[in-house]
Amino acid sequence: MANKRDYYEILGVNRDVSDDDLKKVYRKLAMKYHPDRNPDSKDAEEKFKEIKEAYEVLSEPEKRRVYDAYGHAGVNPQMGGGPGQEGFGGFAEAFGDIFGEIFGGGRRAGGNQVYRGADLRYNMDITLEQAARGTETKIRIPTLDECGTCHGSGAKPGTKPKTCDTCQGQGQVRLQQGFFSIQQTCPKCHGTGKTISDPCNACHGAGRTKGHKTLSVKIPAGVDDGDRVRLSGEGEGGVNGGPPGDLYVVVQLKPHAVFQREGADLHCEMPISFTVAALGGEIKIPTLDGEAQIKIPAETQSGQVFRLRGKGIRPVRQTSAGDLMCHVVVETPVRLTDRQRELLRELEEINKKDGDKHNPRAKSFMDKVKDFFAS
Repeated sequence: MANKRDYYEILGVNRDVSDDDLKKVYRKLAMKYHPDRNPDSKDAEEKFKEIKEAYEVLSEPEKRRVYDAYGHAGVNPQMGGGPGQEGFGGFAEAFGDIFGEIFGGGRRAGGNQVYRGADLRYNMDITLEQAARGTETKIRIPTLDECGTCHGSGAKPGTKPKTCDTCQGQGQVRLQQGFFSIQQTCPKCHGTGKTISDPCNACHGAGRTKGHKTLSVKIPAGVDDGDRVRLSGEGEGGVNGGPPGDLYVVVQLKPHAVFQREGADLHCEMPISFTVAALGGEIKIPTLDGEAQIKIPAETQSGQVFRLRGKGIRPVRQTSAGDLMCHVVVETPVRLTDRQRELLRELEEINKKDGDKHNPRAKSFMDKVKDFFAS
């Protein structure tokens, strides 16, 4: 024992180190020198055994008190897996709570665990006008309320739930897998720590019953498709006195007969006559605030876009509104009279005499076609 190093020195801590800090240091060193991470290093294996022995003594209050008083002579290094033992159970125990947290919760003090209620989602269809101006409406949603018969215990009145004999009321069971100890929810009581032999007839042992409630929802002006409005505490009720979850109202915009929305901007198609497109004029177009007039210049082409600034939608988190984009579509006349046909044929004859001047797009296209076939 005279050749053994001081346990505090092995772990690199002071003699007044707290239990929590001691565990943190041990986890770090054990992970660094564990044989699985250093399969070809005999030195790492020996260091791991040394670290493990030091921790198993210093982590137990009584052993640590004796060691502080008498040193190595006061403790038996073989207890709890000293250097003479080849198992690595201490490593698994030290890291068990880490894996427990990863797989669904760390160590619990008892089976009556408190759980927050689940969040709920409600899809609300609204019109474009409602999204632009905001609206307030009422919705009816299903709920899970505490059972009024058993008052949430799940057991028939006059009886009580029993402590689970699988997890002994802890709600968690520990599984050993190689070097690691993994903690998971008890499969028998599903984490409650209790079993019910005679369930309540009203809730069938669930402790909660289905119901409905009506809520008032205020949709702010400027919301867009997919935006959410959170109603705090209006979700599913908690378990064992836990807080309720939240209700998220998800906005879904109905298709509009005139406008299409893109962020803050609105788009619409506006048909104009062949005459207005050629000679110009003024037309009325719809907006969310009523009608507006725009001036169509002469020789306007189909597909040209006219912008009306500020006639779009002001998003929730912006101070200015978007624009209205009016896409002009030149409409070809239908159901022509004899006189209309006569005039159009006369116009066509005039255009043919100087087609390059009157139809520059057609000329440009034909020039590209000629270059394509010539190459």
